[in-house]
Amino acid sequence: MLCLGIEGTAHTFGVGICDDDQILANVMDMYRPEEGGIHPREASNHHAAIAADMLVKALDKAGASMSDLDVVAFSQGPGLGPCLRTAATAARTISLSQNIPLVGVNHCIAHLEIGRLTTQAEDPIMLYVSGGNTQVIAYTMGRYRIFGETLDIGIGNMLDKFGRESGLPFPAGPVIEKMAVKSNRLLDLPYSVKGMDVSFSGILTAALQQVKEQPMEDLCNTLQETCFAMLVEVSERAMAHADKSELVLGGGVARNKRLQEMCGIMAEERGGASYMPPPDLCVDNGAMIAYTGLIMNKAGISIPVEDSAVNQRFRTDQVEVTWR
Repeated sequence: MLCLGIEGTAHTFGVGICDDDQILANVMDMYRPEEGGIHPREASNHHAAIAADMLVKALDKAGASMSDLDVVAFSQGPGLGPCLRTAATAARTISLSQNIPLVGVNHCIAHLEIGRLTTQAEDPIMLYVSGGNTQVIAYTMGRYRIFGETLDIGIGNMLDKFGRESGLPFPAGPVIEKMAVKSNRLLDLPYSVKGMDVSFSGILTAALQQVKEQPMEDLCNTLQETCFAMLVEVSERAMAHADKSELVLGGGVARNKRLQEMCGIMAEERGGASYMPPPDLCVDNGAMIAYTGLIMNKAGISIPVEDSAVNQRFRTDQVEVTWR
């Protein structure tokens, strides 16, 4: 059974193809603004311009043709409206032209499912850290429940905003990571954990106020250490509450080596383990949409084209998980 998945929630347009439990193709291209942050309309124009070429590349890599497809899936949300609509339009076109089922996939759940596929984790807590999202998620009682999340901005968005205001290139996360390893000094920045939730706007403001006063390496190191400690704290609390011993990282920020190290230490001290998918499956990608769409469709899930509107605020816990 062959499923093609289209990802288009924000700056990345991706096309992936899966056959049962095997990833056959995973191609992507990122919109990079000349200055400032992501402009949704410009990003969607980028996606529309490359969509056909990306589809051809994915099919070529998988050794397949359009007529071989059994299912098509798309990122239904959450995300930026114009970008979501571009991906959805492409998926609807394929569904109608090939007369195959259409599946709308929750972007956050796709990160979790590709993590379960590509790691040894069976029933993990997931720390999902990306540009627009920061959530601690676990499966219980037929849904993926959010045990904690950001109260303001996502961790990746915070890092990019810090980088933009400090003159660092986009995306800023990898640059901050490289600068942080040059320092072993910690400055005074606010640590904001509220129950199971975290907040990043205060630490962003405080860090920006010190840009002209402190070495950038020290600021980057402190920003990482403080924010990652907050994330590890709420993840550990979720593991204890849900009585789970596995932690899976997902999202673009999960590629940060220091975050991986901190999560690994925490999980090991609890007698558990921390896992991470391959780097190209941590970032937004079409393969995770294809795989999640595939297992959803095998469970009998599909949607008519007329009911396939995108949902910019599609919550992780809104989805009834019937495939587990």
